[in-house]
Amino acid sequence: MTGYYDIVLGLIPVALLGITAALTTVGVSLTAAVPLGALVAMAIIGHAMFVNTPADVSDEARSARPPMNAD
Repeated sequence: MTGYYDIVLGLIPVALLGITAALTTVGVSLTAAVPLGALVAMAIIGHAMFVNTPADVSDEARSARPPMNAD
């Protein structure tokens, strides 16, 4: 079963190459199409890193236990 991060890893090269190819086909120069494709790929990476973080434990689960050795 594919997870969110598997899809993200697949979308990064698809976005970079696919958007670059599509923009080049439409008539945008290659030197302008590559940075636009890279911006979309960076947005996907940023979403995976900062919006949908790869955290295993939530903050609520940590705060439910009292701290150890809290004299």
